[in-house]
Amino acid sequence: MKLRSADWYAGESRNAYIHRAWMRRGNPSDGFHRPQIAIANTASDLTPCNAHLTEIAASVRDGVFAAGGIPLELPVVSLGETNVRPTAMLWRNMAAMATEEMLRANPIDGVVLLGGCDKTIPSLLMAAASVDIPAVVVPGGPMLSGTFRGVPLGCGTDVWRLSEEVRAGTLSQTDFIRSESAMIRSRGHCNTMGTASTMALVAEALGVIVPGVAGTPAPDSRLREAAHGTGRLAVSLVEDDRRPSTFLGRANFHNAIVALAAIGGSTNAVVHLLAIAGRLGVPLTLDDFDRIGSRVPVLVDLLPAGRFLMEDFHRAGGLSAVLREVRDLLDPDALTVTGRPLVEYLDDAPIWDAEVIRSRGEPLVAEGGIAVLRGNLAPSGALIKPAAASPHLLKHRGRAVVFDSIEDFHARIDDPSLDVDASSVLVLRGCGPRGYPGMPEVSNMPLPRKLLEQGVRDMVRVCDGRMSGTAYGTVVLHVAPEAAAGGPLALVRTSDYIVLDVEQRRIDVEVPADELARRQPKTDGFAAPRRGWERLYVDHVQQADQGADMDFLVGSSGSEVTRESH
Repeated sequence: MKLRSADWYAGESRNAYIHRAWMRRGNPSDGFHRPQIAIANTASDLTPCNAHLTEIAASVRDGVFAAGGIPLELPVVSLGETNVRPTAMLWRNMAAMATEEMLRANPIDGVVLLGGCDKTIPSLLMAAASVDIPAVVVPGGPMLSGTFRGVPLGCGTDVWRLSEEVRAGTLSQTDFIRSESAMIRSRGHCNTMGTASTMALVAEALGVIVPGVAGTPAPDSRLREAAHGTGRLAVSLVEDDRRPSTFLGRANFHNAIVALAAIGGSTNAVVHLLAIAGRLGVPLTLDDFDRIGSRVPVLVDLLPAGRFLMEDFHRAGGLSAVLREVRDLLDPDALTVTGRPLVEYLDDAPIWDAEVIRSRGEPLVAEGGIAVLRGNLAPSGALIKPAAASPHLLKHRGRAVVFDSIEDFHARIDDPSLDVDASSVLVLRGCGPRGYPGMPEVSNMPLPRKLLEQGVRDMVRVCDGRMSGTAYGTVVLHVAPEAAAGGPLALVRTSDYIVLDVEQRRIDVEVPADELARRQPKTDGFAAPRRGWERLYVDHVQQADQGADMDFLVGSSGSEVTRESH
């Protein structure tokens, strides 16, 4: 077995001496002949959902040692969804690029990727796909369920719900603040089917997590056991030269899309999977999500689309139990990081609680996968999540109320004189990859206060941004091209009529084509960065339908480094 790290450590040259001497520091004398396994760790006190990953890294380290490898912890860029401004999505590509460069630049033979919060697993997988060394993910796991006034709280989802109840006057500000200390009960990421839970489960379906691990709660001792086993596996991956390019293909993405639909997962997974596929050179398109996933039944009764939380999901049988129900829809040829097909892990995967995980014959939603919409308002596509929407709004015609930026929205949405009613369509632009920049989670716009006070709890909303996976409502999002890239969304005016027809996969503005062509686009509020990463991002980011990656990062660059450092 020829180790990649031997290019640094083997031989008697001055440079090999330097590399070995500075890394010796207590390592065994034969340590430089063993597989060098990096532990790419996104732990950070400022990423609260990932703060415990250093504990998980310790278990990975023990597993690597036990299998005869040398573990090397490598802190990498960490993005916390709750704290980072203006949006963590602005730096997903930077995190992926930085991790890729560190994996390539250092004397490592394989890597264990530790992620949890929304952007961390996608950025790590984008990096691993591009550098193409043996890699496997250990997800940080969801937090345990907290309760308030005797009722379980879904983090994220219940923030949106409770804050709207305050605005509607049905919950006091005092009680709202009192719920804050109960919202986050333990270490771990969101306990709803938000983006963090979604990406962990989808990554397992993709084949890059050991089957059965994703969804294990962060405080559960079984996660430490799985981390130890994954550390051992990483050494085997190097010995077998099992790299992402050797087993990840269209079949894996097919299974990931089926899983995304069956769990009622976050729309954010679409933009992340497209970006990961782009790094691998897998020809995945937006239409594949509709073709493969839109008719798949939603089987998981979990917030925001249902009632339960991730702790319940794990207890009820987890992802394997879900996939067993839709086994006939999976591609049986898709391999996992273990070298075995995903479907081989589903033979003994019963449902232990049929309320949390429904059977195929009694789904939560018969056809609830993410739908891809097109029309004169979204020529390159837009998304809607029917499982989180109001059925009566899935076919709707309403008068547009347009906001040119998120600041414009916040300034006017609660104005009593705002000309809006329950049938209106709220339109927010300037929130796409270029326009914000970074494509923030603002598409699930809060409803006007005066309508909340009338009992209205959902409206059709249209935006070129994203929404939190913990959010809900009849939201058309990821509209492409975005307004700041010359998309038709920039031409919509208040009082135009918007027509949504999810069954027909259409989203249109009822304005004649010649009139649209005469209109000047509204550019108020679009970002115009002058320097730094924001400038680079705006100049090179792709649109949502392509994964919002940087145009110069698409594809794999491999692991070779041809020049010495001394």
